[in-house]
Amino acid sequence: MAASVLRSACGPPRLGLPGLWCRRRPPRGLWARARRLPGLAGSGRSVAAASGSGAAGADRYCVELLRKRDYEGYLCSLLFPAESRSSAFALRAFNVELAQVKDSVSEKTIGLMRMAFWKKTVDDIYCDNPPQQPVALELWKAVKRHNLTKRWLMKIIDEREKNLDDKAYRNIQELENYAENTQSSLLYLTLEILGVKDLHADHAASHIGKAQGIVTCLRATPYHGSRRRVFLPMDICMLHGVSQEDFLRKNQDKNVRDVIYDIASQAHLHLKHARSFHKSVPVKAFPAFLQTVALENYLKRIQQVDFDIFHPSLQQKDTLLPLSLYIQSWRKRY
Repeated sequence: MAASVLRSACGPPRLGLPGLWCRRRPPRGLWARARRLPGLAGSGRSVAAASGSGAAGADRYCVELLRKRDYEGYLCSLLFPAESRSSAFALRAFNVELAQVKDSVSEKTIGLMRMAFWKKTVDDIYCDNPPQQPVALELWKAVKRHNLTKRWLMKIIDEREKNLDDKAYRNIQELENYAENTQSSLLYLTLEILGVKDLHADHAASHIGKAQGIVTCLRATPYHGSRRRVFLPMDICMLHGVSQEDFLRKNQDKNVRDVIYDIASQAHLHLKHARSFHKSVPVKAFPAFLQTVALENYLKRIQQVDFDIFHPSLQQKDTLLPLSLYIQSWRKRY
């Protein structure tokens, strides 16, 4: 699927990517390698069909789960080195399984039971006794292959568990702490998959994870509003005299847009800090940070609509994202 998008997107310089087309073009062999990436062909197979084939289909289950529930993560994982790709899919699939618990249960008690299952699963994985569940089996392989740190996996579960309460973040720091314990922890594990142990890479991962958490909160605002929920930091809302009801009514007044501007600015600041380590971060770590492409793209798009969080264009998929990710990967940048 991503290959077809790459081929259709490769056109004249009107793509709005200045400077990438006037210097030198990627070698033709790179495009051929992109078309051979696993998951690009035959991706029509359903998650249910993959899970029915037992342990042999566990890897396919993770790929399909990611393609359906975390498309940006799916595209980023496709561009990982071959020896790390299946583990990256497993790790992101684990994150998806946890992330969708909150919206898939009607009672907190059921959510707590699911989190308890994953806590026991991680314990069993480190005892070489994973349950016969596709994501668990693939995660077990990743743990064995890369000696992943159990503490980061548990931290993700613990933070997701605490977040089962339908409460808005009290302040931006609380949102950043949540992002650090979930998204940044995921990036620390991703660096381990890539074999990177570097302090500068860890610092960059911390800031990128916080930016990811903030942007995810912004992007989910229309969806949460449709379910009569608002999770935006209360301190910033109060600063501009905005109530939760303003978001539920899709109010587009300037003070509402000012709230979004302040929150988006914080995400942009974290991206800026992460990129300040660019020259010190090992090139080997760059695949872990490809998600910055999608983050920056969203922040630019929300700025173009004057921080109207409910603008329809923000809910549309970016058809040029596969191409942008591939170019960024080829240029060895984040």
